[in-house]
Amino acid sequence: MTAVNGVAELDALPRDAAVRQFLAICHSRRWAESMADSRPFGDLEQLQRTADALWLGLGSDDWLEALAGHPRIGERGGSAEEHSRREQAGMDDASQATRAAIAAGNHEYEDRFGHVFLIAAAGRGPQEILGELTRRLRNTPEEEVRVAAEEHRRITRLRLERTFG
Repeated sequence: MTAVNGVAELDALPRDAAVRQFLAICHSRRWAESMADSRPFGDLEQLQRTADALWLGLGSDDWLEALAGHPRIGERGGSAEEHSRREQAGMDDASQATRAAIAAGNHEYEDRFGHVFLIAAAGRGPQEILGELTRRLRNTPEEEVRVAAEEHRRITRLRLERTFG
């Protein structure tokens, strides 16, 4: 994918190219298409406001589609691997015991909720991530999809800023 330098270039892209740019940030097709159709933004602030409003207007199926594009905490891959690697850099310093606990927690979480555990990991250490994983396992499925969606919204804001800011 061709690098886009700022909001002005994003605003000028053909629709299909803009959708691809947005899908590299958030794996919800409905969100990406809505973002492409909401252009022009003019500046990063408007881009962020629109992204938030559209995200909050989606339903849980769209949120779950976006979550499916993320790797597990402590793993690589997903539809936005470059972003994920940068965001999870704090996991590089995790002890083997913490990595094992997070891996076990990831599996328990997925068994309980049916989707990947998602946390805005940028700036958080492995112990904090493990604590949040453990705490969130006590949520109901309905609560947790909303919590995961809010974490995804935060991640999306960071990605938009890093990509187009």
